[in-house]
Amino acid sequence: MIPFSLLDLSPVTEGSSIGDALNNSRRLAQEAEAHDYKRVWLAEHHGMIGIASAATALVISHVAAGTKSIRVGSGGIMLPNHSPLVIAEQFGTLEALYPGRIDLGLGRAPGTDMRTAQALRRNLEGSGNDFPNDVVELQALLGPAQPGQIVATPGADAQVPIWLLGSSHYSAQLAGMLGLPFAFASHFAPDMLFSALEIYRERFEPSAVLDKPYAMVGIMGVGAETDDEAAHLFTSMQQSFLALRRNARGKFPAPVDSMESRWNAAEKAFVDHAMTYAVVGGPDTLKRKLGAFLKQTQADELIVSMPIFDMEARLASVRHFAAARDALAGDASASRAA
Repeated sequence: MIPFSLLDLSPVTEGSSIGDALNNSRRLAQEAEAHDYKRVWLAEHHGMIGIASAATALVISHVAAGTKSIRVGSGGIMLPNHSPLVIAEQFGTLEALYPGRIDLGLGRAPGTDMRTAQALRRNLEGSGNDFPNDVVELQALLGPAQPGQIVATPGADAQVPIWLLGSSHYSAQLAGMLGLPFAFASHFAPDMLFSALEIYRERFEPSAVLDKPYAMVGIMGVGAETDDEAAHLFTSMQQSFLALRRNARGKFPAPVDSMESRWNAAEKAFVDHAMTYAVVGGPDTLKRKLGAFLKQTQADELIVSMPIFDMEARLASVRHFAAARDALAGDASASRAA
């Protein structure tokens, strides 16, 4: 069975603090580690009062310090917001602190609104177009130091694995050209999933880090004892995306009994479309939907975002997805034996 991983945005729930959110991220990673998830990634977002992972490298260190073996990384660092040297130093430091456990996923979006992006970058001109060169520069800074090259200290020869993240064809093509692993953001951007995977696989060039394509796909997920309970918990994410649509962002909301009076038809269609590949349900539903999605995508790894208001329910969801993964693996083994 393919590995399962978690994507965490350190949600700041209504009635809680940023400190609570960051400690919950550590608890989530500990639960994932106990149930054999491969990695936990934190995402860089700015200017959002419901997300606590803006200083992503710091949160990665906080999570890695509370775990022992699970990989911890970025899903992702928005590279146009930073100089490659700064990221090489940050992730070289993380690799020195937690050897063999750090991932560096890179995206080219700002991870925020344009006004905040201006404050982050100071100069927006050309930032997106520089992305391929910045990736190559970062690869060099994390590799063996070469004569005449600026040396990242820490960073040089840290060999932190670099991933490219995307929701379109752009990063799929670049990841293929550079021979890097690729993660597609199908947990909120479903439209180009299959075409991006096809482009990545067709255009992949073997590299020093990979001899064949390695594709991770993302989903939103809520696992619970029953389908009804999972659907109830999922209304928190639906409300959050509705607020995004209305540009009325706030802390992550508690679930509600029904969404019907909270959105109009166009808003419902927007949220439902963004959540096309969401896997929400009890044990049987999880197993069925996960099996179908993994068969469709032929993914090498699945990364699940579990936006659940109540922390105990979030931890239970981690266990439910692990059980579904193990059940699918058991079915696959039985099929091969037959």
